[in-house]
Amino acid sequence: MFSQGQIIFAACFFIAFVIATTIAYRKDINIHKSFYKGNYKVLLAFLGFIGLLFIIKIFFKR
Repeated sequence: MFSQGQIIFAACFFIAFVIATTIAYRKDINIHKSFYKGNYKVLLAFLGFIGLLFIIKIFFKR
């Protein structure tokens, strides 16, 4: 399906991408703490809404 060269390139790219994003996140960690204080509340509300949609779908399917 993929040649060995493509697999090696994908692995190297993935490792480099993870390292670069980790370094960038660590540089900006203080900025993230001040600007994105209540961010988890939005995530919880979004996940709750998606869960509610699944519950409604299951309820009306029967």
